[in-house]
Amino acid sequence: QLEKRNLDNDDFKMLKTLMDVGDFVGATGTVRRTDKGELSVLCQSYEVLTKSLLPLPDKFHGLSDVEKRYRQRYVDMIVTPGVRDTFVARAKMLSSLRSELGRRGFLEVETPVLQTEAGGAEARPFVTHHNALDRRLSLRIATELHLKRMVVGGMERVFELGRVFRNEGISTRHNPEFTSVEVYQAYADFTDMLELTEALVRQCAEACCGTAEITYQGERIDLAQPFRRASMRDLVLEETGEDFFVAEEELDGAKARAAEVLAARGAKPGDVAKVRAAETPGHLLNEMFEATVEAGLVQPTFVLEHPISISPLAKPHRDKPGVTERFELFVTGRELANAFSELTDPVDQRARLEAQVRSHQARAQAEGAEEREYEVELDEDFLTALEYGMPPTAGMGLGVDRLAMLLTDSPSIRDVIPFPTLKG
Repeated sequence: QLEKRNLDNDDFKMLKTLMDVGDFVGATGTVRRTDKGELSVLCQSYEVLTKSLLPLPDKFHGLSDVEKRYRQRYVDMIVTPGVRDTFVARAKMLSSLRSELGRRGFLEVETPVLQTEAGGAEARPFVTHHNALDRRLSLRIATELHLKRMVVGGMERVFELGRVFRNEGISTRHNPEFTSVEVYQAYADFTDMLELTEALVRQCAEACCGTAEITYQGERIDLAQPFRRASMRDLVLEETGEDFFVAEEELDGAKARAAEVLAARGAKPGDVAKVRAAETPGHLLNEMFEATVEAGLVQPTFVLEHPISISPLAKPHRDKPGVTERFELFVTGRELANAFSELTDPVDQRARLEAQVRSHQARAQAEGAEEREYEVELDEDFLTALEYGMPPTAGMGLGVDRLAMLLTDSPSIRDVIPFPTLKG
């Protein structure tokens, strides 16, 4: 609280002529309460601690340039209402994840960011060179394979909450570096991960929002009720009236029907091209799911029983041929989590990873294909680890940034990452 009568003339003159909004000032005086009851200091002298050389945007307009908001996040946090609250909520969410997993007996571990083979997902990695070792290394595209090595080594419940890097596109849903939490539990299967995933999402909602019934972009999302469960095949059949998960010899006919269905729905030409290029009935089913079903899964839905051909690390379903014990969680039309009973048979695992490498190499032959620009290599050390024996295990990966978007009602992933990657 500044009053002219309590300051000498030089101090008051400097206050009027040299002080700006944004300056940090230290004050000496008597502590008191104002007439409205606010605790304050009746300033008798002051000194400038830090001088602000650049003016802050005015309070009314704030930072109107969206790109500038992301590039100068420090200013955005000062002048834009709600920005700091978003990052506080994100911190509470991370704390809630760690707390709940710790309560359930999971140990947090750390695995390498620099890897000789970027495995655990199908994605284009960032590549670098280690000068001292004179070798090519990649930034990890998933934490999965090293966490499984920990399970082989006897760590029965582990998780890692860390950064993952994929050299791919930027959008409202994708940032080249993002945060995931991957969880692995020995002597468990995908049904245990169903329960765990639902509990973690609900726990984070209550920690961030105080309730499991939230609103996202004007849509009420109920995270309190048990999440819906349905197979990928049934969801596509429900939406299109067609069953595309056919025998191999019927694939060409199924692709033709799929193209007709998408054309009748006014689908993008790229979606039609993808179904025509589907390598297996499993790939075709997945393409049709993404083109016709995914965007409509607004309320939390577990999509179950993914085809073996698109799930190289998942265990075959114990009762249903051709599919795996796998699920993905979708909310507001976005994938939030991916989990499965892990494949522990090293012979089957080698065959599937070799097929994945061959598939990548075949796609790379096409002119202009993105696959031409990077290699997919077999992780022999991971296969060696499996040959020593991994107990029956279930694993789950959860997209932390997308969960933060959901719980803070943020339309873009850039809103929940303090310093996102930007173009230009």
